[in-house]
Amino acid sequence: MKKWVYVFNVQNRTDGNRDQKNLLGGKGANLAEMAALGLPVPCGITISTEACLDFYKQGRQISPEIREQVLTELRNIETHLGKKFGDDKNPLLFSVRSGARVSMPGMMDTVLNLGMNDKTVEAVARQTNNERFAWDSYRRFIQMFSNVVLELNMELLEHELESMKKSKGTHNDTDLTAEDLKKLVSIYKKIVEKEKGHAFPQDPHEQLWHSIGAVFNSWNNDRALTYRNLYGYSHDWGTAVNVQSMVFGNMGEDCATGVCFTRNPSNGEKALYGEYLVNAQGEDVVAGIRTPGPIDDNNRNDTNRDQKSLKDIMPKAYAELIAICDKLEHHYKDMQDIEFTIEKNKLYMLQCRNGKRTAFAALKIAVDLVNEKLLTTNEAVMRVKPEDLNQLLHPRLDPKAKRVVLGKGLPASPGAAVGRICLTPDKALETKANKEKALLVRIETSPEDLAGMVAAEGILTARGGMTSHAAVVARGMGKPCVAGCSALSVDYKGKTATIGNKTYKEGDFLSLDGATGEIMEGKIPTIEAGITDDFAKFMKWADETRKLRIRTNADTPHDAEVAVNFGAEGIGLCRTEHMFFAADRILAVREMIFADNTADREKALDKLLPFQRDDFAGIFRAMKGRPVNIRLLDPPLHEFLPHEEHDKQELSKSLKISMQEVEKRNQALFEFNPMLGHRGCRLAITYPEIYKMQARAIIEAALLVTKEGGEVHPEIMIPLVLGKKELEMLRKDVEDVAAAVFKEKGKSIPYKVGTMIEIPRAAITSPEIAPIADFFSFGTNDLTQTTMGISRDDSGKFLPVYVEKGIWECDPFVSIDESGVGFLMKHTVTEGKKANSKIHIGICGEHGGDPKSINFCHTIGLDYVSCSPFRVPIARLAAAQAALADKDKK
Repeated sequence: MKKWVYVFNVQNRTDGNRDQKNLLGGKGANLAEMAALGLPVPCGITISTEACLDFYKQGRQISPEIREQVLTELRNIETHLGKKFGDDKNPLLFSVRSGARVSMPGMMDTVLNLGMNDKTVEAVARQTNNERFAWDSYRRFIQMFSNVVLELNMELLEHELESMKKSKGTHNDTDLTAEDLKKLVSIYKKIVEKEKGHAFPQDPHEQLWHSIGAVFNSWNNDRALTYRNLYGYSHDWGTAVNVQSMVFGNMGEDCATGVCFTRNPSNGEKALYGEYLVNAQGEDVVAGIRTPGPIDDNNRNDTNRDQKSLKDIMPKAYAELIAICDKLEHHYKDMQDIEFTIEKNKLYMLQCRNGKRTAFAALKIAVDLVNEKLLTTNEAVMRVKPEDLNQLLHPRLDPKAKRVVLGKGLPASPGAAVGRICLTPDKALETKANKEKALLVRIETSPEDLAGMVAAEGILTARGGMTSHAAVVARGMGKPCVAGCSALSVDYKGKTATIGNKTYKEGDFLSLDGATGEIMEGKIPTIEAGITDDFAKFMKWADETRKLRIRTNADTPHDAEVAVNFGAEGIGLCRTEHMFFAADRILAVREMIFADNTADREKALDKLLPFQRDDFAGIFRAMKGRPVNIRLLDPPLHEFLPHEEHDKQELSKSLKISMQEVEKRNQALFEFNPMLGHRGCRLAITYPEIYKMQARAIIEAALLVTKEGGEVHPEIMIPLVLGKKELEMLRKDVEDVAAAVFKEKGKSIPYKVGTMIEIPRAAITSPEIAPIADFFSFGTNDLTQTTMGISRDDSGKFLPVYVEKGIWECDPFVSIDESGVGFLMKHTVTEGKKANSKIHIGICGEHGGDPKSINFCHTIGLDYVSCSPFRVPIARLAAAQAALADKDKK
């Protein structure tokens, strides 16, 4: 019989371990691991991810075989604890939690205190001699079960809770008496019966099966789907279910619950970081309803400075927590995110996992763990996600700029955010769609706000602590976040946000500093990010392991300098057409387009030559001897023509031609499908003088910089070839121009001529092209379009559906389609190098900055990847990880 259920800490038996995350989920695997380490883990079972997949295969039903295994192990837990599930004298209660193989904070659903009913609540009250605790637990169970399982509108129950507190003149749940809670339970049950058409279920086993099914169902709820789509996780993994015996942090003043990290997840500092609540259950800490207290004095902030720390009120439990944190960090060799409960001064561990952290913290933690001899440099390189470096490479608020600080919250996630106030997720999405920056301002965030959080530049909340939903999700996304700003009040109906004594309308600008927690009026200027010593050291380790060279796509000296500062080793794509659009040269370009003969075209091109020469010289100087790959003119000529009426009139006047001639030329250049039309090398075949002018500009610029004492390595790239004959003809043109310039200047320099591989035919015939090319560069944007028959500009209408339905694993314009486009690339590399052993091959499409695509490029043996300047560090790290992963396979 297949094993579906795994136990932990039951009668000295634990079935799983941390290496079984795919089967047991991250939570289940780590519960088993902690149990095996002898830590105080409440016993329970994990129902595997395979059972979740089976649940869907069975038409969303739990099979009899799985039910029997669950009941067998629950009976073993009853024997182990001396309690019985559903008993009205000594009842056993459970929590039911989800647990996928990767952490998805707030994405999946939890039920606590399962097994509570009208009889067991009385038994719990008698057993504990604490009637208030019993009814509070029952009240909480009804709320969670109604939300997760019955899908009741939670506002109906929350309204009654708030009304009850208001009638008692209190803001805290803990101030409600047992009698208050009894009344609330009665009200809750009546609402459930009215809204759902049946009584709240009293049978604990019915509660159990419905809860397990609800967790399985939650794998495909909107929140979970959105989260997986955002991070590229597979929808086919399924979630495990953890059914764990309850321990209670809400029994009284000697009980507590909390969340902590073994290091600071915002800045990486080696110090316990967390918060707790006395007389509470786990959900209270992250819900933001009560302000949590500090774990110790290092965790004090503006919102909790007057509260006692856990260390002060429960020193023994605190000391045990410190020891366990140290043990777990040494065991996992990584910063841990821990959930714990203290029942009657006894500490219990409910969860541990590798903690989510900012990129800044990830870098510092990786470097510190190497310094502490817990990790090797190669292990440290594998610990940081390449995409996370993005957080370090973007602007921050200018410290010299004037700022009006309106208030201060908790610095939940660092970084600068400037945007328009958006009080709802929909408004944030609308603002972003209008090409404007959004700032999501909420009383508190919930998983339903995820889409708006993704759209926003940053997040500001009135409630919540450093481990609240807003804080955890924002840190994971790399979004700036200020949480728990007590000076902030939000009026959703009036569409205003008030901070202190100032009120702002939705749409007004605010600025956030996620590193300090400050909220500022208006738009504060930003400055570029700097590189820390830890960053430099970490990237040095990455560079020592990678095989791929990293170049950049840059069209200006400024972009080139930025890329070099980020570690670029050359330019893989310099687009010359961008230079043509400058105001001081566009007229000459248009004059060339309107020329009727070669002589007139050459005359116009002579005007462009000095501009192009200066452009290339500036880039050569910025690159200081690094290779510079310059793509000759690629887009169709019509892109340079004016489209607005006043621009056409200006052109008519400048060229002394009639408006009719302007319109006639526009019509003559019109193409139904310009992407596959008269562009790239096809322009140079029909108008050779265009590429000849550019070749002269490149060579003259190279000689000029050489004369200045600089070093240059120009690479001249011919775009969009179909086969060898085009490249043969155009290479000869370039070589003839170069020879003429060398003769004129009395000096020569080495240079290379190659081509872009961006048409399937060019890839297929690459063995014929390779002998006459010094290099190949994959233009994967066009290669993807031409291979797959998809327009990048129009594919947004259906690509997300294809990904959602599993037709494609991901957007092929984000990550290389390895089986299609990748097949052509691999063929080109293998056969091209057979035909020309000296050829070097790289990639210059947008895929050159995508970690998954970089791994593929490493696998097929490319020499370099090229990407935008700010993605250079990401590419460096991705290339290093690809090399290390390849090494591990061998």
